[in-house]
Amino acid sequence: MIGPLPFRAPLLPTNNRISAVPSDIEIARAAMLEPISAIAERAGIPESALEPYGRHIGKVALDFVTGRSGANARNGKLILVTAINPTPAGEGKTTTTVGLGDGLRKIGKRAMIALREPSLGPCFGMKGGAAGGGYAQVVPMEQINLHFTGDFHAITSAHNLLAALIDNHVYWGNELDIDPRRVTWRRVLDMNDRSLRQIVSGLGGAANGVPREAGFDITVASEVMAIFCLSRSLEELQQRLSRMVVAQTHGKKAITAADLQAPGAMTVLLKDALAPNLVQTLEGTPAFVHGGPFANIAHGCNSVMATQAALGLSDYLVTEAGFGADLGAEKFFDIKCRSAGLSPAAAVIVATARALKMHGGAKKTDLGREDLPALRKGLANLGRHVANVRKFGVPPIVGINHFTGDTQAEHDLIAKVCKEEFDVEAVQCRHWADGGKGTVKLAERVVALADSGKASFKPLYPTAMPLADKMRVIAREIYGASDISLDARAATRLAEIEAMGFAQLPICVAKTQYSFAADASLLGAPSGHVVPVREVRLSAGAGFVVMICGDIMTMPGLPRHPSSEKIGLDAKGAIEGLF
Repeated sequence: MIGPLPFRAPLLPTNNRISAVPSDIEIARAAMLEPISAIAERAGIPESALEPYGRHIGKVALDFVTGRSGANARNGKLILVTAINPTPAGEGKTTTTVGLGDGLRKIGKRAMIALREPSLGPCFGMKGGAAGGGYAQVVPMEQINLHFTGDFHAITSAHNLLAALIDNHVYWGNELDIDPRRVTWRRVLDMNDRSLRQIVSGLGGAANGVPREAGFDITVASEVMAIFCLSRSLEELQQRLSRMVVAQTHGKKAITAADLQAPGAMTVLLKDALAPNLVQTLEGTPAFVHGGPFANIAHGCNSVMATQAALGLSDYLVTEAGFGADLGAEKFFDIKCRSAGLSPAAAVIVATARALKMHGGAKKTDLGREDLPALRKGLANLGRHVANVRKFGVPPIVGINHFTGDTQAEHDLIAKVCKEEFDVEAVQCRHWADGGKGTVKLAERVVALADSGKASFKPLYPTAMPLADKMRVIAREIYGASDISLDARAATRLAEIEAMGFAQLPICVAKTQYSFAADASLLGAPSGHVVPVREVRLSAGAGFVVMICGDIMTMPGLPRHPSSEKIGLDAKGAIEGLF
């Protein structure tokens, strides 16, 4: 029987006071999880296609996943959850994704969710985990946020195998005539470590390799991660890996991974990881958690494998794209949907009164009190995101993620401005405190919107446009900028990429997530600014060109007091301080 199931977590609070709701980790530990076989059965996945990783995690066989696009598969509607530009005040995009999935099942719909896997970098850094929060979580939360099924370790290993093969080839005579000064393939690590951004490798004499400048990115910025998330089969995975450009010869001829005979071994390392990971929400909604590129430095979407499998198993699939709609949603539409042939039926834009007040100039210390003027000013940020989503032909709805300190006047103002000025409905959501029942109204509105036939998806720009012009379209149409500026080296690299035959690729912007501008301090909806492009990287296998803007780093650093300082084990061996 398809429909809502009894809630199995602890009893819900009768009010929304902060003291009434335990911590995320306490809620997750107290939940009565179902065996993963029961979740698979609910999703329509046969036992023969499920490979359990313990009692509550499983991988779904690749042959079953690829068969979900056949004639007998469902054709679910794709719902994107995105958000306003993030602030320290919190938005709750993942929490809303989980809550909406549970809410859809509460109203009797066959629904699934698809999320990205968390990176260890933010877990031990500043942002924390990425499994939702309150009574809207995917579980088992601790495992999902840490090593999970080892997918990220496999991606890190495959990436660094290629790095080792490059240096090894140069060491053993350099038959391909690789110019060590033009090796563009950096190493990766799934951790925030600013000291590794720029290094010199190969020191210590002739036995230790050829000295050259090198560096590390975080694993979620790896092109292997992007390829992993965009591939629809093992065959496509290996083909994309083969096309990766990793260096140039002294004559500036491109060297690919295939030239180094690396893709076969890399694919072997990634074979098991490519199978999507199945888990559950606190309310038993089947959830795929698979792949995890960051949206501020990569393309910010979970795997196509998981997305297409879930669409073939459900009537409504709720997925998210990282950070605000200026990054996550734009890349979801222009890169993932374009590449995989996906057509979203609707988009939910998550906003909070707290974050909007911050975009309107309120200080973080003052967010607990009502401030309608700051809220009114900050709504400009939400309005631009609403307009931007519509530019892709996708109908939006606003989800107001309720925080305990919000006032009714603040929510009324958001709903009023959305209706009168943005021509979009805004629905209050209480999933953090109330689970799926807190998103029933949003679920009903999303179903109506997705079933309305109003969606007419189209990318923002054509592939035939020159690369710099594509970047200008994004900057002007999405960021509100007047133009872009190209560093001399970036302009030279763009010309080289186009001369190599990659002018048709889409753009992946690496930019601060906190603002429409490249300057994180410009909150709200700035306009007329110039977006500085300081570096350009070709991701030929992933199928896009990365434009690195401003001071964004592809290897983040840790804050003064990282979250790791509070993480440890208690006397019983249970993890403490993960959130």
